Amino acid sequence: MTDMETTLGDAQSRLKTIYDDLDADEDVRQRLAQPRLSIRVSIPVRMDDGSLRVFQGWRVQYDDTRGPTKGGIRFHSDVDEDDVTALSFWMAIKCSVLGLPFGGAKGGVCVDPKQLSRLELERLSRGYIRAIHDIIGPDRDIPAPDVNTNPTVMGWMTDEYDQIARRQVPAVITGKPLGLGGSEGRVAATGRGALQVLNLWAERQGKTPQDMTVAVQGFGNAAYHFARLARQDGYRIVALSDSKGAILSRDGLDPDPIHEHKHATRELKGMVYCESSLCEESDVEHMSNEDLLALDVDVLVLAAMENQIDENNVDRVRADSLLEIANGPVTSAADARLEERGVTVLPDVLANAGGVVVSYFEWVQNRTGDYWSADEVEARLVERMDREATHCFDLAEDKRVSLRTAAYRQGLGRIAEAMAQRGTYRYFNGDAG
Repeated sequence: MTDMETTLGDAQSRLKTIYDDLDADEDVRQRLAQPRLSIRVSIPVRMDDGSLRVFQGWRVQYDDTRGPTKGGIRFHSDVDEDDVTALSFWMAIKCSVLGLPFGGAKGGVCVDPKQLSRLELERLSRGYIRAIHDIIGPDRDIPAPDVNTNPTVMGWMTDEYDQIARRQVPAVITGKPLGLGGSEGRVAATGRGALQVLNLWAERQGKTPQDMTVAVQGFGNAAYHFARLARQDGYRIVALSDSKGAILSRDGLDPDPIHEHKHATRELKGMVYCESSLCEESDVEHMSNEDLLALDVDVLVLAAMENQIDENNVDRVRADSLLEIANGPVTSAADARLEERGVTVLPDVLANAGGVVVSYFEWVQNRTGDYWSADEVEARLVERMDREATHCFDLAEDKRVSLRTAAYRQGLGRIAEAMAQRGTYRYFNGDAG
């Protein structure tokens, strides 16, 4: 497999021109070409039937130039080291784009968590923390939820870390339940932040929500809260999907009863994850996920997994703009094609950053012991997203580049500046600028 065939290689293929435009030192390029720390762990779990299964997991800390690393933990059957590494790279860029005092990290376990009982899931969650506890901490690396992990899982992980440390360390993990030091507003933060970016962009284009149709690929936590809040703002949500298929209604969909129905069986079955599908909805048109991606809408929201739009299906995309709530949902080749066609892409490293912003707020609250109301958290989130998104949009207009290029320039520029202030080749060879 060549570098370009990997998720990380594809992500980094976008960087050379940006480095050149920034006149970044060779030190920066070399240090960001690979992660500073990557570990693979084996996690033995005693199953409910008495058998033993060993799961593979990873934790990657990509760069800590601007502060301790930050990034989620995902439980997924397709996760591997390359995925985790690429995700940690994007986290480094994202934290810098939003001006947060963090570097980037990510974790993952190769598992289908929906096949585990609640007790098996708890054992796996605690086992993962036992395997990585010596490389995480409030001043080193702060995990959070990601795909198929949630406040319950974060609570188990925090408790396991506390038992190992023999003290309360709430700031070691964010995305926790409120009773264990979580923050108000964290659950909806990613969706709310994405909507804020979309609202700002629409306003700059002279568009109003009432005039815009939206299709959402994915119906996890971030997608649901985005769709719910977007509908409240006046956008017409015409399509939603999950892993089993999509539903369409040109008159508009109300995400709240759909979400309630999808998750209704979870409590009845005592499961952490729901097993029902959007395809069980009645009085709507059913379609495949691929067909949803080809809908003629104003905004296509990509909130599922990475690499959803590639060279094979990019020419089917008819939306005027794309909003990336998932990480890396558009490959670099597809991104170039969309730019050629004049399709606006609101990039992941900006659009889905609401979650890490409120995770930062949770970390601050845990360290100070001063906890904020939901209104205060929301106000701080909106202010942060407004400031950094506006800076990114202005940069794109000034440099006449895509929003993705502008976001990467914003993030990489701040990382490069921090590296330069510690000393680079130019400094030590007498060219201090």
